[in-house]
Amino acid sequence: MGTDKNTFETGLDPMARATRGDLDSVLGFHIRLAHGAVYRHFTETFSELGLTQKQVSVLWLVAEQPGLIQADLGQQLQMDRATTTEIINRLAARGLIRREPSPLDRRKSSLRLEAEGERVLEEARNSVLAHEAWLKGRFSASEVETLIGLLERIHSASGDDTSQP
Repeated sequence: MGTDKNTFETGLDPMARATRGDLDSVLGFHIRLAHGAVYRHFTETFSELGLTQKQVSVLWLVAEQPGLIQADLGQQLQMDRATTTEIINRLAARGLIRREPSPLDRRKSSLRLEAEGERVLEEARNSVLAHEAWLKGRFSASEVETLIGLLERIHSASGDDTSQP
């Protein structure tokens, strides 16, 4: 790629990296920095749509699973009930999504996209492709596959801190 390995890995020149000392060996620190960089780029890419990452994820899943139960949506996205409800309320207020009583259990809400939600999601998908190209452009295809596997190992852990890779 034509850049110094240290500069590529951290976005910093080797001198700036050296000033962080022992902090540079803290994995969580690097995950936080990476999350910040990805979040900033996502926010820039999606600024015109006025959507958050979680809102895009909700629209995407509801489009792929029409009639998805609200509680199941929250579980799939690892969001608590209050957060899920707040996001759905905001999307519903914008006319992007609607709640319907579940045909299986009328006490539960199933979710469907409105026509405007489908239109906005199509725009969001185009932005996701641009964002993904930016992000994946930093890695080879095999590195992307490895990175996804490693990150899944972190976020799919159900509080079991005794499991070993």
